[in-house]
Amino acid sequence: MTEHIIDIKHLSKSFSGKEVLSDINLYVRRGEFITLLGPSGCGKTTMLRMIAGFLDPDEGEILLDGNPLVGVPPHKRPLNTVFQRYALFPHLDVYDNIAFGLKLQKIPSDEIDKRVRKVLKLVSMSDYEDRDVDTLSGGQQQRIAIARAIVNKPKVLLLDEPLAALDLKMRKDMQIELKEMHKQLGITFIYVTHDQEEALTLSDTIVVMNEGRIQQIGTPKDIYNEPVNSFVADFIGESNILNATMICDHKVSFIGHEFECVDEGFGENVPVDVVIRPEDIYIRRSQSGTQFSGTVVSCTFKGVHYEMFVDTDEGFEMMIQDYNAFEPGEKVHMLIKPEDIQVMKKERVDNVIPATVGKEGTVQMLGENFECSTEGFSEGDKVLAHVPFDKVDLEDDDEAGKTSGNVSFILYKGDHYHLTILTESGEKVWVDTDDIWDKNDLVGINILPEDIRLEKAEENE
Repeated sequence: MTEHIIDIKHLSKSFSGKEVLSDINLYVRRGEFITLLGPSGCGKTTMLRMIAGFLDPDEGEILLDGNPLVGVPPHKRPLNTVFQRYALFPHLDVYDNIAFGLKLQKIPSDEIDKRVRKVLKLVSMSDYEDRDVDTLSGGQQQRIAIARAIVNKPKVLLLDEPLAALDLKMRKDMQIELKEMHKQLGITFIYVTHDQEEALTLSDTIVVMNEGRIQQIGTPKDIYNEPVNSFVADFIGESNILNATMICDHKVSFIGHEFECVDEGFGENVPVDVVIRPEDIYIRRSQSGTQFSGTVVSCTFKGVHYEMFVDTDEGFEMMIQDYNAFEPGEKVHMLIKPEDIQVMKKERVDNVIPATVGKEGTVQMLGENFECSTEGFSEGDKVLAHVPFDKVDLEDDDEAGKTSGNVSFILYKGDHYHLTILTESGEKVWVDTDDIWDKNDLVGINILPEDIRLEKAEENE
């Protein structure tokens, strides 16, 4: 018996020409609790539905115990799914809801009774077998939905945001119960959620997804403490994400200061991003032993700690969480320890846009013709257009731009915003700006000729 119960290889799926999953490769270990985590529309539910058999992939394969699943109907897969909507049968009581699948399989009645009572005990619903499901609370209905799924002894239990409809306290309680159920059952759980705290609480392994691609796979501790890119750092918990320069091994510069760190192997004087968790910044009234200073802008009590925003003397805003309150307007001094600085490679240092040289000093990119210097190139040449992030101008009137797009992602970098714009041509442009935009804002996009630098594309060489 192999360690992997499920292997997903080169899985892709599109709807109406829009790619929802792109070349997904993933394995699930036998008996683990793995969570697919990401924002709405990232493809996590689509992947779960393909594992369950409700959707077929366009490309790739899904293996269960080494055997292909694609083409096998859902009812013949040794899997069960628990949905956000519980889909209980209102005309059946609790007992018969749980027993329904077993009766379809023509399991002997004494075996059915034994298994139903066992799962009722497991989900702490032993005294509810004769109750009408409509009289149950949301949390109780969810327990029955889970009991109905596990009574069939599936090899894998698929859970699609099963706690999303519950209130906060009930959701917290059910997280504990789900974790305990997984421990007792010993079967594989594949769980889908957009709730980061839920994923960190429940999972053995987290798969962070965005825009149909896997961003990072790791333990909750690894995902939180060692994010691989700015999306993961921003999505998982609160973070200060800042532009930085790796001066040399164990030394990085950001917010106008040099800091010792534990990272190495990035090279010298290389642009990087750093992540500092708010709880890892030490804040004091005394300057002794600190590294930089600032002024408290706001202080909010969060129940366990205070959350403060501090403007540093160099003009950067830092989020800090501390058990002690520092009042707005108060001068403070701060310290960051080397092990609390997470250095990440930059995903990009400017926009690199595929383009084609046009006539009379123009280049075609993003579905439009832009003016720029084409010296050294000929009409029809395939090129790459380099545009610095801060040289892309956004207009709040989309018709005022050479082209247009929607703000799809916003990342605050301490003294400016780093935006991802999905253009009308379907390509992405990244923008550094001091202006405040909201997600999904429709914007016009302008780029001046002098801000476009052309480089020969490899296919021309």
